[in-house]
Amino acid sequence: MFVRRIAVVGTGYVGLTTGACLASLGHRVECADVDALKVNRLRAGQVDILEPGLAELVARGRATGGLTFVEGARGAVADAEVVFLCLPTPMGAGGAADLGAVEAVAREIRDVLPRDAVVVCKSTVPVGTSVRLAALLGREDVAVVSNPEFLREGSAVHDFLHPDRVVVGSDSPRAAERVAALFAGLGAPTVLMDAASAEMVKYAANCFLAMKLSYVNAVAELCELVGADVTSVTEGMGHDRRIGQAFLKPGPGWGGSCLPKDAHAMLRVADAVGVDFPLLRATVETNARQQRRVVDKVRRAVGALAGARIGVLGLVFKAGTNDLRDSPALAVAELLALEGAELVAHDPQVDRPLPGMTVVDDPYAAVRGADAVVLLTEWPEFRALDWARVAALMAGSTVLDTRNHLDPDALLRAGLVLDGTGRVHRVTA
Repeated sequence: MFVRRIAVVGTGYVGLTTGACLASLGHRVECADVDALKVNRLRAGQVDILEPGLAELVARGRATGGLTFVEGARGAVADAEVVFLCLPTPMGAGGAADLGAVEAVAREIRDVLPRDAVVVCKSTVPVGTSVRLAALLGREDVAVVSNPEFLREGSAVHDFLHPDRVVVGSDSPRAAERVAALFAGLGAPTVLMDAASAEMVKYAANCFLAMKLSYVNAVAELCELVGADVTSVTEGMGHDRRIGQAFLKPGPGWGGSCLPKDAHAMLRVADAVGVDFPLLRATVETNARQQRRVVDKVRRAVGALAGARIGVLGLVFKAGTNDLRDSPALAVAELLALEGAELVAHDPQVDRPLPGMTVVDDPYAAVRGADAVVLLTEWPEFRALDWARVAALMAGSTVLDTRNHLDPDALLRAGLVLDGTGRVHRVTA
């Protein structure tokens, strides 16, 4: 494998994972960021992103000299053969992706890019962005390639090093092949295509996953009404190879840094070209309804939310991360607070104040005096709680398990009432 000189602009979740993993494959990688404090922390080996294996890869890259960090993009790209743009594209006005950071960096680096460099957009961007970037760069000798990421938070390093596929899109076959060669050591299927198709792949994949999650949440609601158990239903479904087990776990709704913004961006793209997409619109609405359903269940458990004390277990969007972006737990908490509930919350990875609630550093402090407890994130620590102690501390007796994460027998022995998702039985003493 040829060792390439690579610059990665942006050291967030995608950028730092990309840089550290490419360095582990033997490339020389320099990661750039505008945040001087973050750069200095990374130079000192301090990784603030909770991601299994990432800190170790960063330490190894620093030790070998294959991974370095610099403030500002211009210095990083000056002698790079390949430049990865790993920049945020948050939801903007009307749901469209905000390309401000991507475009600003393109303008910043265009006059210092080496001749014949390749600029790779790894950020999730609308179709046509590669063409737009090429025009912004204004360099006929510099090719633009789309290489969407498919990393799951909590397993990003594993996903990068053991991908299902590597998607590379460009209107320059030579540039696409140069980028694909960077990943040759992974032994994964490589799918080469035009830039527009590669940009669409990420949106199409994420929106499909969102639809699958909304579907299983709707199935869970139906199970509650007809007396079926969603865990049995999804087990039976998942053995069908056409469906699979992944993304068949009901919960309080889907969230995180990708699915919500990508679903809205896809709808915006469809609107822009006059395509009606009722299936995706229903997916988004079903997700919002799922959050309201959790609130309805809490209300039924306590009678009235105004003045009720609710213990909240879990705030991040997914266990194993420290990411609060578009967390369904926070969406549910906000709805509860709007109806006057007093919220006391605990999450193993949240140690700062949040609006509308009191955040405590002990799960038992969160449940003390609670009229009801609602579990919103599937942390293993919550399954291992002393539920007899929880029962003694609570004012009420209902625990709403939105993730079907807890052991019903443990709550039964403690004399608590368990209200799961898609499971009609309530465990009582």
